[in-house]
This record gives sequence, structure tokens and C-alpha cells, in this order.
Amino acid sequence: MTCPCPRSEYLAIFKKTVAMHEVFLQRLAAHPVLRKDHNFYVFLEYDQDLSVRGKNKKEILGGFLKNIVKSADEALITGISGIKEVDEFFEHERTFLIEYHNRVKDATMKADRKTRSHKNVAEDFIPISSALSSLGSLDTSPLSKNLLKLAELFEKLRKLEGRVASDEDLKLSDLLRYYMRDSQAAKDLLYRRARSLSDYENSNKALDRARMKNKEVKQAEANQQLSCQRFEKLSESAKQELTDFKVRRVSAFRKNMIEMTELELKHAKANLLLLRNCLSSLREEQ
Repeated sequence: MTCPCPRSEYLAIFKKTVAMHEVFLQRLAAHPVLRKDHNFYVFLEYDQDLSVRGKNKKEILGGFLKNIVKSADEALITGISGIKEVDEFFEHERTFLIEYHNRVKDATMKADRKTRSHKNVAEDFIPISSALSSLGSLDTSPLSKNLLKLAELFEKLRKLEGRVASDEDLKLSDLLRYYMRDSQAAKDLLYRRARSLSDYENSNKALDRARMKNKEVKQAEANQQLSCQRFEKLSESAKQELTDFKVRRVSAFRKNMIEMTELELKHAKANLLLLRNCLSSLREEQ
């Protein structure tokens, strides 16, 4: 029975991993702040093996609880507290990112199912090819050659279908998954800005109360000024990050869609050529 080549699967996984790391490192290198980070330089110049461990149960649970707290805090800021967004740019981005993230998340799941279907088709070719090969080896009639040729055809189709699945996983599924996470990071950025805006509003109220009571006015003014500076600085960096996110997103999708289309055409032509050659070979045997 024919089985998928471990080497080809390993190369596909390696290619996928390298591609995603390349995208991430290029993004870090282009970032105005992170590209100057000392840890980034150490990572790029480190010439020994790196040991990486996964998150333990405590860390996973902590992250889950942190997300719950963040979601509740976000609902509190935007809902109960009644704080409204005063900048149209950020209000538009917030509305867009909620819709975009949901759509990309849905598209990621559908792309994964599509890739899995291609892999299932490739795996289904294995028993077909094996059965035809066994029949061709046992049969002594003229039909045996045709059976062996069909077995060879299905084996070649299996390899081709596997490459289709690998390319779609790399060019489509991984792209969607990357921007699903990137859009979530953008949503988190807007949450941090909303949290900063809430802190700024609270510092204004605290300053008003301090002036009314004529107590600790200087401390309240210092806190209000600090909150204002934090909010303005975060708003400025957030606007730049969200603008870059749009440019980077459009460019990445355009690049990957073009490359995937070219690969799909290439595989379709190869598939058609295999079928034509097999039909021609079967006709010659008649």
C-alpha cells in the first residue's frame, strides 16, 4: 500500500513555518520602535539552539481569565460608563475591526475545511491506487497493464492533490489566520486607548472634586496632566499602527492571492496533463 512521503510533508511544514516567521520578523524590522529593541537584535544574532516551551495550565488559565476581565472592562467603559468616542477615525476603526475580525475568523475556519478536504482527497487516492495496483499484479489478461497505469495515475494525482492542499494552507489559511490574530491585536489596541480615555475622564472628574473641596489640587492636576499625556501619546501611536495595518493588510492579501492563483493554475494544468497522458496511453493499448 502506497503511503504519503514523510519527507514531502516535512518540507511542506518547514516551508510554512519559515514563511510565517519571515513575515513576522519583517514586520518587527519595519516597526519604528521594536526594530531598535535589544532582544530583537539578540534573537537575530544568536547562533545557538533556542529552547522554547509551551504555556503551562496555569498560564493558559491566567490568559483566559485575563481575557474575561478585559471583555468585561471594555463593556463597562463603552456601555455603563457612557464614555463616547470623540474621534471619528477611531470610531470608524472600531466598527470596522469588529466586523472584519468576525469575517476573517469565519473565512479562516472555512479555508481550513477546504484545505482538509484536499488532504482527504489525497488520502482517499491511496487505497484506490493500491487496489488497482494489486489487481494489475494479479491479473494476467491485457487489462492488467491498464490497471497498473490507472494505479500510477492515482498515485501521481495524490501527490499533486497534496501539493494543492499545502499551497492553499500556506497562501490562504495561514494568511487569514495571521490577520485574524492581527485584527484581534488591533482591537486590543483600541481597548487600551479606550481604557486610557476612561482614566483621563476620571482624572478630570477627580480634579473638579479636588478644586471644589480645595484639597490636593496640585496632585489632582498632576494626575490629570499625566493621564492626558498618556492618552494623547497612545492615540498618536494607535493611529499610526492602524494606518500601517490597513496598508500592510491590503498588500499581503494582494500578494498571496496572486501567488495562490498562479499556483492553482499551475496545478490545474498539471492535473489536466496527467489525465490526457493517461488517456492517450490507454488508447494505445487498445
